[in-house]
Amino acid sequence: MTIQATTRMVQVRTQVLKANDNDARALRQRFHDSGVYVVSLVSSPGTGKTMFLEQTLKMLRSRYRCAALVGDLATENDAKRLARAEVPIRQIITGSVCHLEALMVKDAIADWRLEDLDFLFIENVGNLVCPATYDLGEDLRLVLFSVTEGEDKPRKYPTIFNTADVAVITKVELAAAVEFDREAAFASVQAVRPGMQILEVSAKTGFGMPQWLQFLESKRAEQRVGSNS
Repeated sequence: MTIQATTRMVQVRTQVLKANDNDARALRQRFHDSGVYVVSLVSSPGTGKTMFLEQTLKMLRSRYRCAALVGDLATENDAKRLARAEVPIRQIITGSVCHLEALMVKDAIADWRLEDLDFLFIENVGNLVCPATYDLGEDLRLVLFSVTEGEDKPRKYPTIFNTADVAVITKVELAAAVEFDREAAFASVQAVRPGMQILEVSAKTGFGMPQWLQFLESKRAEQRVGSNS
């Protein structure tokens, strides 16, 4: 009975992921056709992901057309907070689902003119496990972890670091106070994903944010060159 139940669970999960991949493929094509660059953000709760995104939007809005989707289990708190960035924001309430899925994103942007955007940001539900295997059609996936969470976060959650493109270490203004071992954190990332790009930022003080935006703009430029070639 246990073997049958396990087999059934594997089959259902495989079907769900296949359906999500199909939806993500269609989303990616729509994003590509619209010329919008899509960035998703994944982290555990309390990493400072929303503050990081809010500051990113505020710094970009004078030069680029931006919007954001925010995933949460129950509240609209993050969306209300991001509204201070004065760009279009839409909340996705997932209920009991611990991650965003491509279909949720597809439904959320069904009436948006993506051609009017340069950047679309997708803030996933606070979780480093469930979102790892769900493609959202994004161009760039960030995985964030803060200095307050410990240096071994990548070793504990290797799958999300292997499916992300860039690791972002947040709240670096607290590094000294919590005795954060920077070298150990970098080694932890490289042990799981050799060669992975690592950025260090403080959304509170602004440290590292210009470098992050420069990196982001360079990635979008690369995409546009590739699209026109």
